Amino acid sequence: MKIALLGYGKMGKAIEKIALENEHEIVLKIDKDDLLYDIKKADVAIDFSSPESAFDNIKNCIENSVPVISGTTGWLKRYDEIVKICHKKKGTFLYASNFSVGVNLFFKLNKYLAKLMQNKKGYEILMEETHHIHKLDAPSGTAITLAEQILENSDKTNWSIKRPNENELFINVKRKGEVPGTHEISYQSTVDEIKIKHEAFNRGGFALGAIIAAEWIIGRTGVFTMDDVLQIN
Repeated sequence: MKIALLGYGKMGKAIEKIALENEHEIVLKIDKDDLLYDIKKADVAIDFSSPESAFDNIKNCIENSVPVISGTTGWLKRYDEIVKICHKKKGTFLYASNFSVGVNLFFKLNKYLAKLMQNKKGYEILMEETHHIHKLDAPSGTAITLAEQILENSDKTNWSIKRPNENELFINVKRKGEVPGTHEISYQSTVDEIKIKHEAFNRGGFALGAIIAAEWIIGRTGVFTMDDVLQIN
């Protein structure tokens, strides 16, 4: 499989390592906001670029009939626009806030627990995410996905990283050291606590999940998620 890496930061380098270990070929490595590259030489593109360049990178892939998967956060206000372009061009696109197999299973646990706890009186929902000091976005895309799942199944109307009002879910954001990523959700009452947690030990899980998604998406047409890849709909 010939892979284009759109974004060659820490995640791009981690994906490259896993790709080469699995006998794939890296044919493009784009490290700047630059569209002057020949995406057609790739079988699939993996986008971990900047929020400013992600939309154009993804659009370029779709318009050139190259399947593209993206894990870039911070551009999602234009997600629906990309979906429309993808359908119009009969392209192939997959977005995930996190490609880790473990995290995607954690998403399912979170959603199921939120449904179980819906309308259970006396429990306060608490959420915390911790990442390395170099991470630019806060909260993480993973935390936003978790929060939105909870909001769908609670009387909270929004999430906040500042001191929230009673209708908001507070996401306690921490940045320290070189922590790859930890997400924790708890339901606390005066008598007990229910808690779920996912802790990444390194970027390997994210990179492997991206390669699994890239392998899966070849030959398919449409808009997909990691639920489709992992068959956990």
